[in-house]
Amino acid sequence: MIVGCVKEIKIGENRVGLTPYGVKALVDNNHKVLIEKNAGVGSGFSNDEYIKAGAKIINAAGEVYRRVELIIKVKEPQKTEFKYYRPGLILYTYLHLAAESEVAKMLVAKKVIGIAYETIELADGSLPLLTPMSEVAGRMAIQVGAWFLQKPNGGEGKLLGGVPGVLPGHVVILGTGVVGTNAAKMAVGLGSRVTIFGRNLERLRYLDDIFGSQLATEVSHPGAIENALTDADLVVGAVLVAGAKAPRLVSRKMLTKMRKGAVLVDVSIDQGGTFETSRPTTHADPIYEVDGIIHYCVTNMPGAVPYTSTLALTNATLRYAMDIANKGLKKAVFDDPALSLGINTIDGKCTYKAVCEAFNLKYYPLEKVI
Repeated sequence: MIVGCVKEIKIGENRVGLTPYGVKALVDNNHKVLIEKNAGVGSGFSNDEYIKAGAKIINAAGEVYRRVELIIKVKEPQKTEFKYYRPGLILYTYLHLAAESEVAKMLVAKKVIGIAYETIELADGSLPLLTPMSEVAGRMAIQVGAWFLQKPNGGEGKLLGGVPGVLPGHVVILGTGVVGTNAAKMAVGLGSRVTIFGRNLERLRYLDDIFGSQLATEVSHPGAIENALTDADLVVGAVLVAGAKAPRLVSRKMLTKMRKGAVLVDVSIDQGGTFETSRPTTHADPIYEVDGIIHYCVTNMPGAVPYTSTLALTNATLRYAMDIANKGLKKAVFDDPALSLGINTIDGKCTYKAVCEAFNLKYYPLEKVI
């Protein structure tokens, strides 16, 4: 199979979909790999490293798209990339289609085979290609929150860890999954007071067991969340419904109960956001204020630490890319139910129910299409 990887063009995005190690694995299995010039520079990988691994460097993204069967990316297609898409092209990347109506409709119209990292799901319900970036984003949420809490950066001027004789800051985390758990690790490590909300009692019991008295767990009810917000310095939105829009747990009215200069970090913004007042931002312009509350809603948070993020992501994505290249898409999907759940669009049809429901698209079960 001819496999390609292009430079990411989303603002502030320096990750790359394929490392030199991944290139070598594909080439060793008799596949041809085309890499756009300088695609990996932002993540610390030079053109020479890709060449040594067996790739061919191509000057223009359009030429890569034209010649390959499988494109491996990181972020969803940007508008300027739409012109490169064609029937039968396999696009393997984060898609977040439930929050990207224009991309979803483009993939259907152009009959692209869209495989979303975030909807590949194992039998136990875990999301192996979302997990590494959720780990990064959860940990980053506390770092960026602490930064914007500083007075010169617009915040209320509070140190999350406090000092002897001064209470630490209060971190409220909405969601007990990978993002929430990693945010809790960082917040606890800084010495913050931490409250984490979730709906799954077993998960709350687990977190209570591993963190003990270092954090408080609460069942997610609107009233309980509102009460916690009155004393919150940093709130992390970490809720995920696989492949669907995130639920809005914090209304604008609730913001009036918060201290001015408190910070909201909405990691769920890729799926539409957890806060009613959330709107996507970029690394170049990451924050805005609503009612005196700082909102950080960057849609590609791990792009700020591309070396770590790229290696963590490709450790997980390469396995499925290899299966597609070695077996062909149809056999790879039949052999692996987890991969089959990753297919969101194929042959002009939407095959992921949550995306269809978000945009009133007709749903086609994958087994009836492929």
